Amino acid sequence: MLPPDLPAPLALLIVSCVVTLIVALRYVLSSGLFAFITARVRPGLYAGRGQQIMREVRWSMLSAAIYGTPAGIVLWGWQHHGWTMITADFAVLPWWYHPLSVLIYLAVQDTCFYWAHRWMHQPRWFRIAHAVHHQSRPPTAWTAMSFHPIEALTGAVVVPLLVFFVPINIAMLGLVLTVATVMGVTNHMGWEMFPRWVVHSPLGKWLITASHHERHHEEYGCNFGLYFRIWDRLCGTDKGLSQRIVAAAGHGRAAAV
Repeated sequence: MLPPDLPAPLALLIVSCVVTLIVALRYVLSSGLFAFITARVRPGLYAGRGQQIMREVRWSMLSAAIYGTPAGIVLWGWQHHGWTMITADFAVLPWWYHPLSVLIYLAVQDTCFYWAHRWMHQPRWFRIAHAVHHQSRPPTAWTAMSFHPIEALTGAVVVPLLVFFVPINIAMLGLVLTVATVMGVTNHMGWEMFPRWVVHSPLGKWLITASHHERHHEEYGCNFGLYFRIWDRLCGTDKGLSQRIVAAAGHGRAAAV
């Protein structure tokens, strides 16, 4: 807790720096964990990609600052001025609303990401910004936050804005951020961690996993979603799963799924 008489600009700077360090640490720990798992279950998958991974880490550290700054401002405003609709007491909101709030946040994130992602694939913006992310071909567990600052900003503001409009408990917000972190890393790590029965289940056909997102990195003009395949299916941009990952996992048919 910061001293109450601390000037607002200094308080904002301190909180934003602390949150930036937390975001950077979260990235290193989550990407590092799944990179370690990859080395155990897919030995040699990242062989020869040392320079690529170092580049991904550098861009990701810059992205951490861009994600950490608006998050830090919101955290400071919530704690010191009561800004936002974040609650700390579970009893403030009905029990059934807690899982619903998680779904709302994920759905809004997914929608914003899909359309921002398609915008980033316009030739001009691809050259300016999104090409940084697609330098990782194929991606690795370290690719998830490897963004140009412009692209990082489009993702960094969604949740900080949403907390002003949609009530959510702080624990549920933590769950949203955990899902975002885990799915961001695992969807880029180059192999499918989910078993065949999940990927090819009725539910799995609406969820984005590594098999689906890898195809975006292979072909660029398809599979733009973040968590769900709903927008891709509605807009005709869903091209199924990566044949390389599906074959490596022994999942059978790829493109038709």
